[in-house]
Amino acid sequence: MGIVNVTPDSFSDGGQLRQAGANLFKVDVDKTLRRTKQMVDEGAVFIDVGGESTRPGAQQITADEELERVIPVVEAISRNFDICVSVDSSKAIVIEEAINAGAEVVNDIRALQNEAMLQKVVNSNVAICLMHMQGHPQTMQHNCNYDDVTAEVLAFLKARILICERNGVVKERLLVDPGFGFGKTLKHNYQLLKYLPNFEVMELPVLIGVSRKSMIGDVVGKAADQRLAGSIAATTYALLGGANIIRTHDVAATVDAIRVHSAYLDA
Repeated sequence: MGIVNVTPDSFSDGGQLRQAGANLFKVDVDKTLRRTKQMVDEGAVFIDVGGESTRPGAQQITADEELERVIPVVEAISRNFDICVSVDSSKAIVIEEAINAGAEVVNDIRALQNEAMLQKVVNSNVAICLMHMQGHPQTMQHNCNYDDVTAEVLAFLKARILICERNGVVKERLLVDPGFGFGKTLKHNYQLLKYLPNFEVMELPVLIGVSRKSMIGDVVGKAADQRLAGSIAATTYALLGGANIIRTHDVAATVDAIRVHSAYLDA
């Protein structure tokens, strides 16, 4: 799953798809299509489009701002590429418009806890990724507290799955994401990675996103754009732990890791 962040402030690639010469942030759709083509050529199966940064401490934006960033990009990618488009949002109106524009996956860091979000997906046929987050992006790293992070994340996701099913979402439409970096300390993140096989009990595809995150940077001591090797190492452990979808900034290297892992399994 290749990441396309149409934001000015994402932690790793914010502002890279800005329209040249614009005083305020405005998305360059042509530049975004070029980035998408590169990822498709490198082997991406999904493209995940996000218009609001969810890095720790990120400022919230309005629905209108997010719509202006996301919808033209979803429309353009859907029109120009035969690839599954995911939209990374927690706003019901953004999800609705993105689905109308061609999105086939809703990637919600709040796991459809917003009732309006839940109803929008109930009345659609898109796939849904439910992610765990303790707190909110603005404050989630201030007081990360768990007795058993793996057990608590599992319990949360199981509860969200049950609520989705009770509201008419068939289980086959769901994916789960343990939420690396979302309200977790460094130790919590690596405990989740170590015990990722425990998530197989849900019998759902597991999506993981560790690409260039601080859980890598804090270990290797490098800036976000220098964390590829560390990200691939973590990705390899995730694959060994049963991860099915890898959300990444670096598609080519990640596809190589997946191919090597597949060869290992087939040996």
